[in-house]
Amino acid sequence: MAPYHIRQYQERDHKQVLDLFSRGMEEHIPTSFHHALTLPRTLLVLLGVPIALVLVYGSWLLAIMCGFLLLLLLWFLARQPLKKFVAICLHTDLADITKSYLRELGSCFLVAETEDQVVGMAAARPVKDPSLNRKQLQLLHLSVSSQHRGQGIGKALVRTVLQFARDQGYSDVVLRTTVLMHDAVALYEGMGFQKTGKSFFNTIAKLLTVPSIHFRLPLPLAREHEL
Repeated sequence: MAPYHIRQYQERDHKQVLDLFSRGMEEHIPTSFHHALTLPRTLLVLLGVPIALVLVYGSWLLAIMCGFLLLLLLWFLARQPLKKFVAICLHTDLADITKSYLRELGSCFLVAETEDQVVGMAAARPVKDPSLNRKQLQLLHLSVSSQHRGQGIGKALVRTVLQFARDQGYSDVVLRTTVLMHDAVALYEGMGFQKTGKSFFNTIAKLLTVPSIHFRLPLPLAREHEL
């Protein structure tokens, strides 16, 4: 097991970071499909429509073809929120990481590196909401290569972001993650993050009952931390 170290993002990391992010998100498509497949309304459609075709037209071939097309449609629906999210990120903050994070006051973008390979990443930037009376930092894009999981890299990245937040005087670290990212949810809960609510990325995510969970971790004031 090669050692890793965490450092600030550099321009030469861009391609590796985008590949890591895209692969990490697309890994969850099968989980999303399985979740959609087990929904009662999905099962009703997958079974009910082919049976209705057999009863009306007496054709098992038509029923089988219809079932296959329904499964194909479900696969595209299950992947759409994840693919849409990836596309948005690649064309917004991840298109120019230096501009989005390193030149932004109170932001950071970290990578975990081993043997000159980027195997983990995490970003953070301030929550810009005038209605908040607290200074909050949002954790974004936490991802670890599938070949390097189980080494504590994800936890180390989160801890580094938390230390950055304390040094910058933030009162909370907040984040959102989909309910289907079980390892991420377990990591955040294990590190003391508290669930504060949920939302849906888009209409399809709502249709498939795949909410995003909102987490928050209050940080002690500098004086409290010293005591």
